[in-house]
Amino acid sequence: MCVDYEPADDEQIMEMIDAIDRGDIIPPGWPPEVWQDYSAPIVRSIDGRPQLIVGTYGILPKAHMPPDKRFATMNARAETIGEKPAYSKAWRNSQLCLLPTKRFYEPNYESGKAQRWAIGMEDDAPFCVAGLWRQWQEENGGFSFSFTQITINADEHPLMKRFHKPGDEKRSLVIVPRESYDDWLTCKDPKFARSMLTLFPAERMKAWPAPKGYGGKQQASLL
Repeated sequence: MCVDYEPADDEQIMEMIDAIDRGDIIPPGWPPEVWQDYSAPIVRSIDGRPQLIVGTYGILPKAHMPPDKRFATMNARAETIGEKPAYSKAWRNSQLCLLPTKRFYEPNYESGKAQRWAIGMEDDAPFCVAGLWRQWQEENGGFSFSFTQITINADEHPLMKRFHKPGDEKRSLVIVPRESYDDWLTCKDPKFARSMLTLFPAERMKAWPAPKGYGGKQQASLL
């Protein structure tokens, strides 16, 4: 399960998403690497137009959890997304979003111990991951936003099956093809949305060792 990724920058997002609208929300920016409760860009659809907002990673932010409870809601499993309380309402309401991304990180155990690897596009282009968003009423009268990434089984995926502990189920983020951005953002039918949750072609992806502190420098593909 992905818990760490690098979001695309503002210029890359504008190039990926046509006619994007910021509405009344001016994104304050986001860190170059995102973990739970960090801010990151979200693209959602408002009245059929893509809108860029900023939300926190994990659809249930720590600030809105009971003091004695902590849940990891960074990844929503496609198989149960309509049933789990954390995600079901947003799923039924078609609060679908795109999460602009440069690369994400997973542990690789092929050396016998966990090594941090990066996964991205074969041509180094930014891409978008399928997600759900949620809005929160804050005490000051304003609103905040949060999101989760959607994952699917990847036991048979040539690339993504190489990650996580031996014997564990393999999972992958859902990477949305560019030609499907509008279909995903404007979809109002959960059944149709579910049909779009598919694995991205391995030949269009690559992975490489990326220890912490490597500074985002691309290494040769090891796929």
